Amino acid sequence: MHPAYSLKCPAETTTSVVVASPHSGRHYPRSFLRTSMLDERSIRSSEDAFMDLLVEDAPRLGAPLLAAEYPRAYIDLNRSPDELDPGVIEGVGRVVQTPRISSGLGVIPRVVANGRAIYRGKLARAEADERIARIWHPYHDALDDLMNRAQGRFGEAVVLDFHSMPHEALDSVVRPGMRRPEVVLGDRFGASARGDLVDAVEAAFLDAGLVVSRNAPFAGAFVTQRYGRPSRGWHAVQIEIDRSLYMNERMIRPNGNFETVKRIVTSVLARVIEATPGAMPLAAE
Repeated sequence: MHPAYSLKCPAETTTSVVVASPHSGRHYPRSFLRTSMLDERSIRSSEDAFMDLLVEDAPRLGAPLLAAEYPRAYIDLNRSPDELDPGVIEGVGRVVQTPRISSGLGVIPRVVANGRAIYRGKLARAEADERIARIWHPYHDALDDLMNRAQGRFGEAVVLDFHSMPHEALDSVVRPGMRRPEVVLGDRFGASARGDLVDAVEAAFLDAGLVVSRNAPFAGAFVTQRYGRPSRGWHAVQIEIDRSLYMNERMIRPNGNFETVKRIVTSVLARVIEATPGAMPLAAE
């Protein structure tokens, strides 16, 4: 059985920061591909392709790295397990129709980018429940454990939740004369993380020469809701990076700028890690 996630830990954890990549998984089960209406390239359009590689230096900097193994089109780890879409799952009773469910982007997505349907019909409820039990819960159990360990050792826990956004995702929000954001930081309008932490993330990207916006159009989804609890010492920041900076979106492969963007991401991680109180442990393990 393929694992739900990969976890790479440093030889010694020296920071309260946990780095996560919930949408970069690329293990596509053959049974899933057989039930899909889409070809292999189309079905990858909602994948945050290569994001796990952009952040892979996190353990070298002292922070654990948690990354999904299964793709977002198969199960979305940035959704609540209760966000079940009756449009794609049989036997789902009445549900609160959130915008995510209505658009086909529940925990078991109905569509990929541009609203393209994944399946020819509906999935059995048992299949949806099995994916959630086998993949969703282990991933979030691992993230819960990492956050609790960080807080126990350093007094707080910070998850940096890395994502990528299609270049076209910002077409509707960029006004004439404005520079197109290349990075969007989501902190649920200040509710999921302390302000100086988000300031540090923003300053690091700005100093690298990138255009940054906050909470528009992405303010954060389930991960920032669940793990962004500043009152209990948990902080969560969603980081969206324009895919066109580092990959050919049509071919889904790294472009010539990939290593440059990876160096920028590594420098941002280093800056943020240095800015966290966890950079100096409260006590020896």
